[in-house]
Amino acid sequence: MSGPLERFHYDNRIVKLFAYATILWGVVGMLVGLLVAFQIYLPALNFSLEFTTFGRTRPLHTNAVIFAFVGNGIFTGVYYSLQRLLKTRMWSDKLSLINFWGWQLIIVAAAITLLAGFTTGKEYAELEWPIDIAIAGIWVVFGWNMFATILRRRERHIYVAIWFYIATFVTVAVLHIVNSFEWPVSFLKSYSLYAGVQDAIVQWWYGHNAVAFFLTTPYLGLMYYFVPKAVNRPVYSYKLSIIHFWALIFLYIWAGPHHLLYSSTPGWIQTLGTVFSVMLIAPSWGGMINGLLTLRGAWDRVRDSAVLKFFVVAITAYGMSTFEGPMLSLKSVNAISHFTDWTIAHVHIGALGWNGFLTFGMIYWLIPRLFNTKLYSMKLANAHFWIGTTGMLFYAIPLYWAGFTQYLMWQEFTAEGFLAYPNFLETVTQIKPMYIMRSIGGSMYFIGVILFVINVVKTVRAGSFIANEEAEAPALQSTYVAGHGEGWHRPLERKPVQFLLLTLIVILIGGAVEMVPAFLVKSNVPTIEAVKPYTPLELQGRDIYLKEGCYNCHSQMVRPFRHEIERYGDYSKSGEYVYDHPFQWGSKRTGPDLAREGTAKLKKSHSWHFYHMLDPRSMSPGSIMPRYPWLFAKDIDVSSTPQKMAVMAKLGVPYTDEEIKAGTDALKAQAEAISAELKAQGVKDADAGKEIIALIAYLQRLGTDTEKAGKE
Repeated sequence: MSGPLERFHYDNRIVKLFAYATILWGVVGMLVGLLVAFQIYLPALNFSLEFTTFGRTRPLHTNAVIFAFVGNGIFTGVYYSLQRLLKTRMWSDKLSLINFWGWQLIIVAAAITLLAGFTTGKEYAELEWPIDIAIAGIWVVFGWNMFATILRRRERHIYVAIWFYIATFVTVAVLHIVNSFEWPVSFLKSYSLYAGVQDAIVQWWYGHNAVAFFLTTPYLGLMYYFVPKAVNRPVYSYKLSIIHFWALIFLYIWAGPHHLLYSSTPGWIQTLGTVFSVMLIAPSWGGMINGLLTLRGAWDRVRDSAVLKFFVVAITAYGMSTFEGPMLSLKSVNAISHFTDWTIAHVHIGALGWNGFLTFGMIYWLIPRLFNTKLYSMKLANAHFWIGTTGMLFYAIPLYWAGFTQYLMWQEFTAEGFLAYPNFLETVTQIKPMYIMRSIGGSMYFIGVILFVINVVKTVRAGSFIANEEAEAPALQSTYVAGHGEGWHRPLERKPVQFLLLTLIVILIGGAVEMVPAFLVKSNVPTIEAVKPYTPLELQGRDIYLKEGCYNCHSQMVRPFRHEIERYGDYSKSGEYVYDHPFQWGSKRTGPDLAREGTAKLKKSHSWHFYHMLDPRSMSPGSIMPRYPWLFAKDIDVSSTPQKMAVMAKLGVPYTDEEIKAGTDALKAQAEAISAELKAQGVKDADAGKEIIALIAYLQRLGTDTEKAGKE
């Protein structure tokens, strides 16, 4: 029996704040993305400025869309739905506001530091250690507030959406903390605790599961709440929800190594990544089917409702992405797709379709209810839908085409057995029209976003905000009599603490099985005696390489394929990377692989690198690489050298105390030698103290250790 009704109020103010932030950062993140889409074939749009090159704007775009746009979208939906599913106000309004303002400050700090070149060089985890600590702190605030709210609920059973919210909180915390272990050098400089192969394994365990547990599981929770609400029907299948949830969170965590196929990681880890990625099709499509069949009987309403249109395409895009992902995990397919624009197309079907469209649909549904009015214009919302959908197609299809073009050109041989396109730039030139089409599609999608903003602003102005929405519900009863045939899961839904602990155990299994042996069994990373630590100047050059975001366009991983060995040299070995903190294998080749850049096969003169960085088109006509004139004006940060070497020594790099003490002198001596060579090659203004000298030293070092080992 239910007791007397208790009156309380839902906090809509926090929902409104997060909704506004979602819209603001969505516009900013997508605008930066649009700039990136144009920069990639119009190098003049890099503006020859230090803070606006592709290498810095691309990480800003990914972080803004993932953590600012989608992140705020998650908080918007969670803070609205959680209160109503639990029939209680959030546990603490203060914690809600700390969550909001703390997250926005983190976003601003991320934008400033990324454009300034402060980066760890790890994809989706570029932010430096003080911001990492802040993220962990604010995430704990969010989880604390959420779980305290769950514990004081008036609804006994925790609904499906909340299962996904709990899994999101637990897993993102584990992923972020483990991947962010780094040793500070200074306030905004650190080195990853892991190196080479081990760093790659941890990074893509994090990177893939950031997609899984930040871009997927919380949005599945939102789907399970907002889709039934929009059609006023219960979710299609409760049993399917259970299977979907537990199978998804167990399997997803194993799939990260599929980003490292044909790399220097141990073969058994690659195999595990492939097997579990293929298995992911079942729970992923179970979720898609559950979402789409919740709309059964309401298809006639989809024609008239922009909200439902956005939801249908979002769920369909989720289904497409979660079919394509396992397919790309097959080694035969990955051999084609990896390092190409196919991966970019795949990612954006998920980002633009699944995350973008579900967010738009949610806010179109939410804002009129927060402001006690109707949506300003359904016609405008429908226009947004059709422009956005068309833009998505114009964005993705050319990139799929580009991906196949890249692969086919890279691996083609002549009848005589030579590479048909030995110059990497030939492939870049060939796909420029696809890049142009992509930017047109992105522009269309962004126009749709502008229509969305106008519609929301007009709706807000027409309505009256309900800051504290009145509600009533009976108190949670202290006793409960179980019903017959409940099964095993219903009792678990009444025990949120046990639910959280079980979720934690389930998500830890895969990561532990893959990573613990990779770290403890030495045979997984055989050493190569010829591989030595970077010289002080090369270490500074590597940091400049990271700062400029060169890893966004260049890989350092020669895969064991005939065409790659012919183009770049011997395939990469795991022992080559033991002193790389962090690893630099890359995930996209907009430019050629650099793993063997300093070897006799690929070696270029110091002057070639000098002029190439000053004006790429002077050495490679048709190049789309930005210019880096500031490298010729900025001094090498010589004073930081001993501290950088000391930190590397703590991480296992065998610098002796004497080498660290003499590091600055050794740096200057090598810089003077390179400067002298440049002058001998006709570069009269080669200044040994400038950053360009350190970068040349690093590039000329790449691959030379293993080349020496092969000659011995």
